[in-house]
Amino acid sequence: MSEKAIFAGGCFWCMIQPFDTQPGIISVISGYTGGHVENPTYEQVRTHTTGHTEAVEIEFDPAIMPYEKLVEIYWQQTDPTDALGQFEDRGDNYRPVIFYTSEQQKAIAEKSRQKLQISGRFSEPIVTTIEPATIFYPAEEYHQDFYQKDPKRYKEAHLNRENFIKENW
Repeated sequence: MSEKAIFAGGCFWCMIQPFDTQPGIISVISGYTGGHVENPTYEQVRTHTTGHTEAVEIEFDPAIMPYEKLVEIYWQQTDPTDALGQFEDRGDNYRPVIFYTSEQQKAIAEKSRQKLQISGRFSEPIVTTIEPATIFYPAEEYHQDFYQKDPKRYKEAHLNRENFIKENW
């Protein structure tokens, strides 16, 4: 039986590939969550008026890829000390959030965040929030699997994130 995980960590283009290439991943969908407008479009979300955050919804097989491992992968894709966006992506629609779909996911995410905070890996506080999942709206088709559709543009968009990962993980 599959489960779903929802993570926000800046531009969803850069959040697909790290999960999509893992064993036990059934699908990774780019989309919007956490806002107050039904079926928002990319153009609406980028105005910062809908309350939505760009995120990825991951369907996974927990027997192959446990949620704990997904959370570990998530931390390695974001700057958990930056609440105002991620890398060159600025604003509330790019904030780092783990959206939990069950109390078990919430407990795992909170324990993992605490472990990261006390690890001393980052000198600044961990500000990634852990919030209950709300309705997830898939983004427009051209945003799906972007790393495969436009590898050159993906590489350019992913460069700052990639450098941060190399320096910190």
